[in-house]
Amino acid sequence: MFTVLVTGASGFVGSHVLPELLGAGHRVVALVRSPQAGEVVLRRLPVALAAGVDPRTGDVLEPATLPAALARVDAVVHLVAIARDWNGGRDLLRVNLGGTQNLVAAMQAAGVRRLVHLGALGVADREELHYAKSKARAEAAVRDSGLDWTILKPSLLFGPRDGFFNIVADLVRVPAPLVPVPGDGKSRFQPIHAGDVALCVRLALERPATIGQAFELGGPRTWTYREITEEVARAVGKRRLIVPLPLPLIRLAAGTMEALRLRFFPVATDQLRQLSLDNVGPLDGVHRAFGFVPRRMEGELFYLRRPKKKQEPKPAA
Repeated sequence: MFTVLVTGASGFVGSHVLPELLGAGHRVVALVRSPQAGEVVLRRLPVALAAGVDPRTGDVLEPATLPAALARVDAVVHLVAIARDWNGGRDLLRVNLGGTQNLVAAMQAAGVRRLVHLGALGVADREELHYAKSKARAEAAVRDSGLDWTILKPSLLFGPRDGFFNIVADLVRVPAPLVPVPGDGKSRFQPIHAGDVALCVRLALERPATIGQAFELGGPRTWTYREITEEVARAVGKRRLIVPLPLPLIRLAAGTMEALRLRFFPVATDQLRQLSLDNVGPLDGVHRAFGFVPRRMEGELFYLRRPKKKQEPKPAA
């Protein structure tokens, strides 16, 4: 069994990774940015599992906080990342790339060699793609680190408190007969449940054969943007007409909102550019790499019937 430092422990993916690791008998050091975030981490867990968590305050953007976080740790699971910014991509590079570089340097200094890094499917180091560039460069930093690394590259993640599907659900809930989708709605994705990604994290950590490898993680079928919107509408019980909107029109609206720093607009200009890249991998990739078939998305989006803030797990008894 390992003592594992999990960065981003209080986030969406972390809320699935922690119980997966703890349930298998590992101990977890939860890196959180405040004592209050540590309390959130513990509150989400059953009491028996929470006893195996050591919350430590720190931040991958503050290198001086990392040596104490890495003390007496056998391995690291790095989950910290942001999906968009309002600063021309600079915050994406600062967090996604810079935070990873800081963590890698701290691990090298501390002599902690094992790293499981959460990358992203369908990213490329292209200057105009801010998110994709930040994630691709972070993966390159991990590959070049000399550590015993494994990179996991998931497609869209679904599950309670997710990002993308809750945004679509909010659009579907608007009392209007139609829902817009960007462009022709044919951009392809391979959604995978966050719990299945958490299982891949644990298995990768436990299997030395995964060291030095990157794995693309997706569900058992591909979905277009339009099909995803239709499935979300079914999940929340709304009948909506799906209407493609020209990308230039959405880009103009998104750019205006970004210039005004109005953060409620559901999509960023960078995310619209990202639609030029398919977000898919081998349909049997998870099964071949980790020996199980990830769950299908059909019928699994029932949690979207509640607003995101009400999808939080109940405090442990």
